[in-house]
Amino acid sequence: MNTSVMDKKVVLITGASRGIGAGILTHFCSDEYFVIGTATSEAGMEKIQHLLDTMNVQGMTLKLNLSSPEEIADFISALENTQLFIEILVNNAGQTEDNLALRMKTEQWMKVINSNLTGTFLLSQKLLKPMLKKRRGRIINISSVVASMGNPGQCNYSAAKAGVEAMTKSLAKEVASRGITINAVAPGFIDTDMTNKLKEDDKTKILSGIPVGYMGKPNDIAAAVSFLASDNARYITGHTLHINGGIYM
Repeated sequence: MNTSVMDKKVVLITGASRGIGAGILTHFCSDEYFVIGTATSEAGMEKIQHLLDTMNVQGMTLKLNLSSPEEIADFISALENTQLFIEILVNNAGQTEDNLALRMKTEQWMKVINSNLTGTFLLSQKLLKPMLKKRRGRIINISSVVASMGNPGQCNYSAAKAGVEAMTKSLAKEVASRGITINAVAPGFIDTDMTNKLKEDDKTKILSGIPVGYMGKPNDIAAAVSFLASDNARYITGHTLHINGGIYM
């Protein structure tokens, strides 16, 4: 591996092809970091590579499907072949399968739990081992405001994200003495392509419940992630930082 790359902090951001993930990736695009972004498809990987090329930074893109333990194992093998030490892990990737509880299929429940909770745990578990040996590292898990306040039609998603926050606390207690901090960021409604698909009436209803009167931007989340990954946040661990414009206090 190039010596100049080995001198940089390596940050891995899952689900980095769009929305909040792309915003986080962009925030880390500097000479200080070697940036790795993941996506589930070739098209997503191309978007990440284009972003890295546009920002003129060193980095790479890899394919990762968090709902498959086998694909996670293959991903870890691919990472090991690069001989890079992942010092900062941002668990952003996830998916939704919304439905009212009485209509929710078992497959919808399992798909969201497997990708958002189990996949996040398995990836963190694998990447924690080299962090423990080096006695340093940062893990930032992207949760959601619905983990705290709930949301109709999202029993699976809110349960998965609440699990992520509880897992964050337990993992933080296990590894704090080895120089590793683990925190979560819980976004509220963020202006992304996902929220842009909402009907105007639904947007109006959502905005009426946000005290600041507007949706956040991906950079609002990215700035918080960047802070938690920095040395300035060395005394913060096991914490969930809510960024939601006041919709949940």
